[in-house]
Amino acid sequence: MAYPFQMGFQDASSPIMEELMHFHDHTLMIVFLISTLVLYIIALMLSTKLTHTSTMDAQEVETIWTILPAIILILIALPSLRILYMMDEINNPSLTVKTMGHQWYWSYEYTDYEDLSFDSYMVPTSDLKPGELRLLEVDNRVVLPMELPVRMLISSEDVLHSWAVPSLGLKTDAIPGRLNQATLMSTRPGLFYGQCSEICGSNHSFMPIVLELVPLKHFEAWSSSML
Repeated sequence: MAYPFQMGFQDASSPIMEELMHFHDHTLMIVFLISTLVLYIIALMLSTKLTHTSTMDAQEVETIWTILPAIILILIALPSLRILYMMDEINNPSLTVKTMGHQWYWSYEYTDYEDLSFDSYMVPTSDLKPGELRLLEVDNRVVLPMELPVRMLISSEDVLHSWAVPSLGLKTDAIPGRLNQATLMSTRPGLFYGQCSEICGSNHSFMPIVLELVPLKHFEAWSSSML
């Protein structure tokens, strides 16, 4: 999860988030090089009186500054499209969980089980135990198996919400009357925190998301105890 004064992304915990971080670094390097070149040219123009009289009429220069930006855009677009298709691709999920947004809590239903569903409310500050995080802890965590593809079906019963877990690279809108889906797969166990990322009313800040990713045998033991 995030820590105070953090400037970058949270540590990646899924293959998709790793790809997103690589793409971010790739794009940021291109932006850095362009900014450096532009600042250098501006400084050069301000600091010297030497001019080349035929530069403004040179077709070669115009050809270069037309083709070069197109090549740069292609270098950005190709990896971006690749990641977009990866995020939409779902290959034989091992588990399906339906998530419904409410004002102001989440409800979860494990559709592969006959009767496994619960509501997840934020724990009030007065009820927090030592070591728990304010505005991020919930009374019922979503327990999922690690290293297995999980399909999340996301919708809402009242207004727009957004189900987001940054360290897993997830952010999907919950829209009334529409069923969106997302795929998650964690490469390591742990607790992963998120929050509603769409302004949904007065208590928008008080509907956190907590995923607990555990080995498969622990998930099976938990699901058996919940049935």
